[in-house]
Amino acid sequence: MSVEVRVPELGESITEAVVVRWLKDDGAAVRADEPLLELETDKSALEVVAPAAGRLTIRAPAGARVRVGAVIGEIAEDAAARAEPAPSPRAERPRAPAVPAPVAELSRPSGEPPGPASERPRPVAVDNGGRRAERVAVAAQEPPAPAPPAAPPAARRAPDSPDEDVERVPMSELRRTIARRLVEAQRTAAILTTFNEIDVGELQALPARSRERFRARHGVDLGLMSLFARATVLALREVTIVNASIEGDDIVHHRRVHLGIAVSTPRGLVVPVVRDADQLDVAGLERAIGELARRARETRLAPADLTGGTFTITNGGVFGSLLSTPILNPPQSGILGMHTIQERPVARDGQVVIRPMMYVALSYDHRLVDGAQAVTFLVRVKELLEDPARMALEA
Repeated sequence: MSVEVRVPELGESITEAVVVRWLKDDGAAVRADEPLLELETDKSALEVVAPAAGRLTIRAPAGARVRVGAVIGEIAEDAAARAEPAPSPRAERPRAPAVPAPVAELSRPSGEPPGPASERPRPVAVDNGGRRAERVAVAAQEPPAPAPPAAPPAARRAPDSPDEDVERVPMSELRRTIARRLVEAQRTAAILTTFNEIDVGELQALPARSRERFRARHGVDLGLMSLFARATVLALREVTIVNASIEGDDIVHHRRVHLGIAVSTPRGLVVPVVRDADQLDVAGLERAIGELARRARETRLAPADLTGGTFTITNGGVFGSLLSTPILNPPQSGILGMHTIQERPVARDGQVVIRPMMYVALSYDHRLVDGAQAVTFLVRVKELLEDPARMALEA
């Protein structure tokens, strides 16, 4: 008797995926609910687990394009396989290679001095090859044990080119979607960017000064990304047009802020969405961002986690970016770009002092958002972050 392994439902309007890799060999013994393979759609990557214990027969090899419901493997009942001890998930599962500023570590903008290893949040990477930041303040965790990198897609030699000169590698579904959406944004929106700078001295000092009190009260650490997120949703409450979008000839005003946090992963940029972010305080945002970051790192984001955003934050600062113009995430009308923190001389009360400063950028769709509205929004974010105590410690 055997049990079929089928492609699961992948989310609304998604009908097919690509088999990225099998985590178990053909003929291997598997246990029920053990991860079997990774699939990739044009929106996300996800794992498929074994529906039963037994011996695996692979029907769809790595690289195959498969439709929802298709049989991609079979598990034959095997008494010996059922008797084997359950493998350690960490030891058994191959992990994708680590990348700089990994996915779940949006913890702190560049420039924040590291704290003790036991409580230091690990910065979550944001990609802003122009954009997509992520790394939210999440409590430090032991990094997963390193594993051999997944085999890259088969390379193809370019016609009439020596092997040593050119190598062709097929684009992944996710990379193709990223490319398509970025070009779409440039072609369909009137993108304009406005800049400002923030003195983050108080923002850096607050977590160190209030961490124990905040943790005792809320059960989570206080991180910088959650403070940026809170400032953003408060500013969007005041300048609501930046949270709107255009559909055809209509302006769609969103009553809620569904906040996208750009995250760099080994497979490319993803933007998981914190639902109803405007209904969450700093502690709630900390929990939500940390959970999304963890699942992104473990390739466990569902398609629904990546849709429905109304505004995005991206942090190129974790890679050292001093200034950039982030690209909109369609159909959204605004994206906030964070950058690296640098100590710079600034004028304060007639004196030149050295302060930790960060440039911030708001790219917006000028078809919908006027310059005055964009500047008002960004200045409000600046004001909130330069005096963060009330925002962070509110009931």
